[in-house]
Amino acid sequence: MKLRFQRHIIGLSALTLLALTQTSAIADDKFNDVMIKSKKLDNNTYMFMGAGGNIGVSAGGDGILIIDDQFAPLADKITAALNEIQPGVPKYIVNTHYHGDHTGGNAHFGEQGTILAHHNVLKRLQADSTTPASALPVITFAENISIHFNQDTLEVIHLGPGHTDGDSVVMWQKANIIHMGDLYFKDRFPYIDLEAGGSVTGYRENVSIILDRLDNKTKVIPGHGELADKNALLRFKHMLDDSINWMRGEIEMGRDLATIKKQGVPAEYANWSWAFISADKWIETLYQDLSTTP
Repeated sequence: MKLRFQRHIIGLSALTLLALTQTSAIADDKFNDVMIKSKKLDNNTYMFMGAGGNIGVSAGGDGILIIDDQFAPLADKITAALNEIQPGVPKYIVNTHYHGDHTGGNAHFGEQGTILAHHNVLKRLQADSTTPASALPVITFAENISIHFNQDTLEVIHLGPGHTDGDSVVMWQKANIIHMGDLYFKDRFPYIDLEAGGSVTGYRENVSIILDRLDNKTKVIPGHGELADKNALLRFKHMLDDSINWMRGEIEMGRDLATIKKQGVPAEYANWSWAFISADKWIETLYQDLSTTP
């Protein structure tokens, strides 16, 4: 009886291991066809697009710095794309927030580089017991930090709750380039993670503060979407303003969530819906946050 029980347990363990292996393989397979596309923005600065959040790159005499690192299975492809620009591994990795489509490569790049992020990024990554030590930020900050690298100064700026409670944007002072992280989804409804300390009105105010620092020549790297400029970011801000004002009006008239969803978003923003944040999801986010805050 004991022998049969042991065989049964061993059999279950083998099946569990097989299932986990197959699940991992399927997860990796979906990234097989992803290509990392590089766009040069100035002499030392690049934008990488692949799957997940856009990556900012500074490459020059001081070495390589990257902002965000997409999903874990893409680390080798990102490394290959970096090597086409300049040999070496990143000295510094800046995380704009903690979500896995921006920090998945941390474990790989953190083996030889130093990860920097807001305090709350470390807090949220540490909360997941499966996060390896090499994926955790080594340097954290409360509000902002400056990185003097490749003949420029990169300001890493935290503005308070927005997309999450640990968002940062990164601005190159001389190059006049900004990486917005997920405080900007180009021409799309944004994902605002209310469960991770995000705020609809905080998100809007953060975008407004950043707009005041930009000029018409600033190159804007969104968290998701093609390279943008100040006018495109301003269009995004107008969508946020209109969405907030519209939802507040609906709530003041006593309409419930089901009624508002049936009505749909204002017609001029119907095409801002996308796979991850549909019109219904955007309505839910607005309603959930604005019905509980002034």
